Amino acid sequence: MKIIVLNCGSSSIKYQLFEMPAKAVLAKGIVDKIGLKGAAIKHKRSDGTEVKLEGEILDHQSGIEFLLGILISEKYGSIKSLDEIDAVGHRVVHAGEKFSGSVYVTEEVIAALEDCVDLAPLHNPPNLKGIYAMKDLLPEVPQVGVFDTAFHQTMPPKAYLYGLPYSLYEKYKIRRYGFHGTSHKYVSKRACEALGLDINTQKIITCHLGNGASMAAIDGGKSIDTTMGMTPLEGLIMGTRCGDLDVGALLYIADKEETSIPYTSTLVNKFSGMLGISGISSDMRDIEIAAENGNERAKIAMEMYQYRVRKYIGAYAAAMGGVDIIIFTGGIGENDTVTRTKSLEGLEFFGVKIDVEKSLKSRGKEEVISTPDSKVKVIVVPTDEELMIASDTYEIYEQIAQGINN
Repeated sequence: MKIIVLNCGSSSIKYQLFEMPAKAVLAKGIVDKIGLKGAAIKHKRSDGTEVKLEGEILDHQSGIEFLLGILISEKYGSIKSLDEIDAVGHRVVHAGEKFSGSVYVTEEVIAALEDCVDLAPLHNPPNLKGIYAMKDLLPEVPQVGVFDTAFHQTMPPKAYLYGLPYSLYEKYKIRRYGFHGTSHKYVSKRACEALGLDINTQKIITCHLGNGASMAAIDGGKSIDTTMGMTPLEGLIMGTRCGDLDVGALLYIADKEETSIPYTSTLVNKFSGMLGISGISSDMRDIEIAAENGNERAKIAMEMYQYRVRKYIGAYAAAMGGVDIIIFTGGIGENDTVTRTKSLEGLEFFGVKIDVEKSLKSRGKEEVISTPDSKVKVIVVPTDEELMIASDTYEIYEQIAQGINN
């Protein structure tokens, strides 16, 4: 069966067409600059054929119409008819406490996601636009929502509650939700498959390091803690997000600078993190080059980033009573060999032994970078959130089909 996976952002739509259960990618691409000048679609077929087509793309619905047209086009298409599409899988950022797993999209599910817009005002609206568009364009095709927050719904209250009056949790559901759940779920499963281990018996720490970054403690296949909180701001230092911060410091800044809430939000989300510390860039590659050339602020930024990753590894090992596997994924985790190696320094005391030469050479590929005698396996696993979404969509489609047949 064929499943199309959509990841709708505020001005873009990433997509992949899968043949399942073979997990084969038939086509993929991105519709970019929706509603803006220079809107275009970049499309690539499994045989390597690529094309970039520019045009007026006013909204998400017209963008999806555009990409569906290319998928069935004689010159660039991978299918002959839209009737070949059996299901649609959507990445949805926030589901609050409403869903603990991927779900078949119904009117009730759509209403629940609309209720979560306040929790993710930048992400949920475009995610919903993709669902609305597919409902209109392919009304008979089942849709599945796969949530960034769902994997972390197994966290216990001691991990997800904040030290605030409990009434605020009851009234507004203020708590830790966590994000990147699809990635953490995928790489933990994939690592155990590659190592020949049963995920139900393993204590795993996953490090999803990119421009947005988070870590998770996964015990027996279930998330018990994660670094991001109610929003993606908390936890690790990121490209432009500050990560963990004393709220008192933020209140002090707001008082001294006489800033509004929107300005303060922009400060900690857009102008902090690696960009704010280094004063150079939010891109780790630029910062590393500057550090190598002697820039002190760049060096400090690198050290802060690596220290916080290392600190959370220690914290999560303590929370689980040990660790069997440490996984690196995401653009930085998969490719930045210096950051990865430095983040693991000093962890020999609980059994981490790194093959430094192998680690420094390993980029963008699945590879064990710990030594054979290391008590803790350390492995790089390229993330594939789209495949995880396709797999969940396939499983739910099969359940729906069996229900109809029964």
